[in-house]
Amino acid sequence: MNKITHCIFDMDGLLLDTENVYTEVTAEILSRFGKTYGWELKSKLMGLRQQEAADLLIKETGISMTSDEYLEERNLKHEERFPSVKPLPGVMNLVKHLKEHNIPMAVATSSHRDVFEIKTKNNQELFKLFDGIVCGDDPEVTRGKPFPDLFLAARKKLGDPPPEQCLVFEDAINGVQAAKNAGMPVIWIPDPGLAALHPGVNDATEMLLSMELFDPAKYGLPPYSIN
Repeated sequence: MNKITHCIFDMDGLLLDTENVYTEVTAEILSRFGKTYGWELKSKLMGLRQQEAADLLIKETGISMTSDEYLEERNLKHEERFPSVKPLPGVMNLVKHLKEHNIPMAVATSSHRDVFEIKTKNNQELFKLFDGIVCGDDPEVTRGKPFPDLFLAARKKLGDPPPEQCLVFEDAINGVQAAKNAGMPVIWIPDPGLAALHPGVNDATEMLLSMELFDPAKYGLPPYSIN
């Protein structure tokens, strides 16, 4: 494998523990229609842009709401809960470590810019460490995952290094495919529920159950110091 020189991170369920909010809110809405929200459906929606995810949810569940009605209710509930989300285990340690060693880093999220601002408002200690941010409604992102647009735009923010030197961190399967379609190696860090539904590495370079288990030295990045 090529020596990694740049890192690109997904946000939801990877940097921030937002997936529980997504699950709770959608489950609450679906329960009114006698529907449940399990991993089989959730795994199809993860990483999609919000309109695509809403359209697919309505199609899969057949609930008597339009996509716009669902999004309006969902987004209001999200705005109430997102400011309280925190970084996932291992995130601050790795991002701070890479920053201290001058490894260029970007965030590539399917979230729209206004939603990104809500999610990160109380997590500036983390997000100020990144060199670039790409959101799902940025002009250069014309297609959502599994298309590579998000990661290609993030690579451009980092100065267009060779794609094989950009290591992507993802929690969604369609995000893994987007990274592969961009020609980039990818670490898949899924929720245990998603990993159980889709066993194996699913085309990822490596699968880990926590960012705490990531070994930078394995990819030619500066190793963690041993205290």
